[in-house]
Amino acid sequence: MRILIVKLGSIGDIVHTLPALAAMRRALPEAEVSWVVERGSSEILKDNPLLDRLIEVDTKALRRGLMSGETLRAPRQQLRLLRASAFDLALDFQGLLKSSLAARLSRARRVFGFARNALREPASRFLVHQTVPIPTGLHVIRKNLALVESALGISVPDDPNDFEFPIAVNQTHKTEAAEAVRGTEGRYAILNPGGGWPTKLWSADKFGALADQLWHRFRLHSLVTYGPGEAGLAKQVLSASSSGKARALCLSLKGFFELTKDAAVYIGGDTGPTHLALAARAPVVGLFGPTEWWRNGSPYPDDICVERTDIDCRVDCHRRSCSKWICMDIDVERLLHAVTDRLARANRLAPVELVTIG
Repeated sequence: MRILIVKLGSIGDIVHTLPALAAMRRALPEAEVSWVVERGSSEILKDNPLLDRLIEVDTKALRRGLMSGETLRAPRQQLRLLRASAFDLALDFQGLLKSSLAARLSRARRVFGFARNALREPASRFLVHQTVPIPTGLHVIRKNLALVESALGISVPDDPNDFEFPIAVNQTHKTEAAEAVRGTEGRYAILNPGGGWPTKLWSADKFGALADQLWHRFRLHSLVTYGPGEAGLAKQVLSASSSGKARALCLSLKGFFELTKDAAVYIGGDTGPTHLALAARAPVVGLFGPTEWWRNGSPYPDDICVERTDIDCRVDCHRRSCSKWICMDIDVERLLHAVTDRLARANRLAPVELVTIG
């Protein structure tokens, strides 16, 4: 059987689909499995031992070429890649028009996708051959597993401890992480202030204050991680910290993944690095506002979400801009309490000094 996975991006979306890939490979070891992904999100899938082929595409160029009649050289090359295998089955894990279009352009004999209630763009269902109903209130990892279970008729894991996140790393990534922790004596927290959407961001100044408290209370160094375009945000965190025990790092995705494995705790919002930290089984404290922890957050009961439950505007919010902007207005003291709780659950560290948060 030749199977095509369609999950184009983002990084978090790809991470959430990895347990479905692992379940598929365990149940069908002889199957030929390919994955089509946006070129900009492909790093985390490269050299994956469970994949036979990784097909990188630029859907913007593909759609532009197909619809406008402009130079078709790049789109034609991408179409050849998609059609290089006679796929028996394509699975659209994204639920967007562009992902369902990619699945259909592959010429797979059968294309499976989610039913209307589980789609981000309901019109995409018209481009698949068969839809799979998904119960409401399901974590996105379980939603992806449900698609695999129904489309392929295989067993999938139910216990989160059995979820697998196959990510291939090499010595370069391990060395990158080892260099990043130099000087911390292995006692470090990861603070990730980025979030993509402005509405997902917690205050950079509060991240700086948190870094000071992590040092004073736990003797934890704070590694402030950032990605492309986020250097200014990381600099603001450092400027707000007076302890001198925080420093900023920009790592590759796989280097970051290695870094999280030995972190005492990871603190961040609903963004790709947070999902990588969860895949690495780092102790996580999430900061969620316009999106839902139950859907996008940790599947593990020991991880903690700090969120506003005293406001009435968060249901199905998903706003990238907001005139209120109150869901991420969370005190440092409340977050530090959650971090203390998460460290205790992980048996990582005990407080070395009690201080008052100013």
